[in-house]
Amino acid sequence: MNKNSQILTVREKIGYSLGDLAANLVFQTLMTYLAYFYTDIYGLSSEDSSYIILTVGLISAFSFNPIVGAIADRTNSRWGKFRPWILWTSLPLGIISILAFSTPEFSYKGKLIYATVTYTLLLLLYAANNLPYSALSGVITGDMKERNSMSSYRFVAVMFAQFFVQVFMYPIILKVGDGDKALGIETVMTYLAIIGTFLLIVTFLTTKERVIPKPEQRSSLKEDILDLSSNTPWIIMLSVTTLLFITLSMKGGAYIYYFENYVSENSLKDFINPLITLLSSSGLNFFGDDPISAGFGLFNAGGITFMIIGISFSKYLADRFGKRDVFIFSLFISTIFIAIFFFFENYNVELMFLSQIFHGFFYGITIPLLWAMIADVADYSEWKNNRRATAIIFSAMMVGLKGGLSIGGAMVTSILGAYNYRAGLIQLDSTLEGIKLLISIFPSIPFLVCILILFAYEIDKKKELIIENDLKNRR
Repeated sequence: MNKNSQILTVREKIGYSLGDLAANLVFQTLMTYLAYFYTDIYGLSSEDSSYIILTVGLISAFSFNPIVGAIADRTNSRWGKFRPWILWTSLPLGIISILAFSTPEFSYKGKLIYATVTYTLLLLLYAANNLPYSALSGVITGDMKERNSMSSYRFVAVMFAQFFVQVFMYPIILKVGDGDKALGIETVMTYLAIIGTFLLIVTFLTTKERVIPKPEQRSSLKEDILDLSSNTPWIIMLSVTTLLFITLSMKGGAYIYYFENYVSENSLKDFINPLITLLSSSGLNFFGDDPISAGFGLFNAGGITFMIIGISFSKYLADRFGKRDVFIFSLFISTIFIAIFFFFENYNVELMFLSQIFHGFFYGITIPLLWAMIADVADYSEWKNNRRATAIIFSAMMVGLKGGLSIGGAMVTSILGAYNYRAGLIQLDSTLEGIKLLISIFPSIPFLVCILILFAYEIDKKKELIIENDLKNRR
């Protein structure tokens, strides 16, 4: 394998990153608004919302993803194994994204059926698109430093998608729908679907698969599964991914309830008014006159901005200290700034924003490392077993991602139900306490378990270099 052939151009890194920008227009919407959409826009009960999110999500995680991974690993085309899947699923994914956030006038039972069917199809198509896309990062280059660099490009794109969804989307929904949230979210999702489809096609056109399995390599699905069952780093990363996305889905889905029901509107208005005035005088009048939607957007904006800054440090730190050790340290610090929300009163707006900024910075450092570590696990499997099964390795990420998304999202609605949340009403003090727990103590626990598990992850900086050099010689 020629080392120079593994060097990626900036054009290819940007082209690859646009695929995750497209995917995260969907994923970030699911994580931030799905529970709220079901309970406060579509009119489903918190219990039924929890059941749909959990059941469909777990079925998707543990059936769709392994099946797609096994099929993708066995796909052979003139475009490669994984790139054609990005092309084939781009338009269907866009269409079902619109349908999943539409609100047809059905009976309550009809709404339950419609929500279940559309969410199932959305997760199926998301798996068929995003799992091969993720696996592509493991074969686009065999150079680990290039892989770290590409991951940084990729997750800057992710942050831009997250920035739009969590900062601007809610105010835009209110404005486009003229107060009708159902019309607003359907309109916004239509535009996002068009943009996402175009970006996925660009990713297909600008990327190339360079790490090609040996022609004589043949493995059955049974052999792949046996390889996985003995691959301790894969098991660890599956667990870590699941726990990470439980936290992200839980707190991400609960923030909108936190701002609408707990945060003092007057304190929020006093804090953000100078910034709103500054933005408006610069022609950036995105937020309108509603302090809750404006505060929610600016709160997310602070966290995401500093996540992007954190991402910019990720490659340097990983190259110097190794992915695992940087991940552990940064995740621990970011967890502290989640848990501390439990101690904030509803008028401590300055502290809320400050903690969100510090959490965003330290969590941002970990973001590119997660996916790069999964690619390293695929290399570890090839190094250990002399067979490469990239997509089924990456199915760990998708199983964990969807499993975590489903468990975390279901926990939002189920915990709200347990604390007697009622949409559109003034909440009880006990309900407000439950909302506080949803963005502080409860999401801190999975992060802390992640940290403990990662101490058993054996691919440290020294082993990364051994695996990379051995595979270069073999190839």
